[in-house]
Amino acid sequence: MTYDLIIIGGGQSALACAYFLRRTGLNYLLLDNQEAAGGAWQHAWDSLTLFSPSDHSSLPGWLMPKSRQNFPAREEVISYLRQYEERYGLPVKRPVQVQTVQRGQNGDFILQTTDGTYRTKAVISATGTWQKPYLPPISGRDSFKGLQLHSSKYKNPEPLRGKRVLVVGEGNSGAQILAEASEVAETVWATSAAPRFLPDDVDGRVLFDVASAKYYAQKEGRAFKAENLNLGNIVMVPPVKAARERNVLHAVHTFKAMDEHGVIWQDGSHGQFDAVIWCTGFRPALDHLAPLGILTGEGKVLTDGTRAVNCPALWLVGYGNWTGFASATLIGVGRSARETVKQVQDYLAEG
Repeated sequence: MTYDLIIIGGGQSALACAYFLRRTGLNYLLLDNQEAAGGAWQHAWDSLTLFSPSDHSSLPGWLMPKSRQNFPAREEVISYLRQYEERYGLPVKRPVQVQTVQRGQNGDFILQTTDGTYRTKAVISATGTWQKPYLPPISGRDSFKGLQLHSSKYKNPEPLRGKRVLVVGEGNSGAQILAEASEVAETVWATSAAPRFLPDDVDGRVLFDVASAKYYAQKEGRAFKAENLNLGNIVMVPPVKAARERNVLHAVHTFKAMDEHGVIWQDGSHGQFDAVIWCTGFRPALDHLAPLGILTGEGKVLTDGTRAVNCPALWLVGYGNWTGFASATLIGVGRSARETVKQVQDYLAEG
């Protein structure tokens, strides 16, 4: 059997695409490598929340139910994604790991998976970034004998209790993990650039509106400025505000090397630590596309919107602005998903 379309992934981006596919008449399937619905949110740390209220954090078609707090908690997001999948009866098969995507002799795709071989005329890759954590190439990192965790593996601060902990990274994950780790441990915050904090009254809803205005201004060739309202700046969620009150939101410039006991700072002095938490981001999880020979040196794919330039029956949704404005967000991915599904329909109709 050859499908019209297979979506690789089962998180928020995959579900948004599937929402628009329901009435197309296409024979499509989602292959998700997770044990249950909920995407990467199932693996995030326990206290993680969204940055926006629930009514500004929804996928196409159905608003996220109102949260019991200002920003929906991780468990509420997981519940919403699971209900969304059930609500629309989306055809998801799991757990199925797509290992490789190759082109067949007739132009169709051949997917080798843990559930055997699948064939399809078109592919949407929606695997996100969570499965590809990034660790900077620091000299001596492998010699460190203490605990090392990337933020993707961090759950809660209990294993850090009473320890001396280094948190690395100036983004939101670094600030939030530092905030709660500092309640049970002695912490130092190392950043490559000075952390930039948003005003207390600015949340993800405001950021999305500002980013949208900037996006449309750029498309129209207009200048646009929004001082200190950058999507990458730190949102002052309650735990971060509390950390500020405890006077722990102070960063030092990052180190130049590591040894078995800690780090060597830029001035050559030594810092001893029991644990290092790497809040250093992610890269696109696209190893399954390697056989197609289209990955760039950065591990991305050259795209026109969401469509792969060098493989026109392949689309990529939800990896960040290079695959559509705000496409890695719950509220932003709908625009990319709608346009992608329209392009898939047009492509298949031409074939």
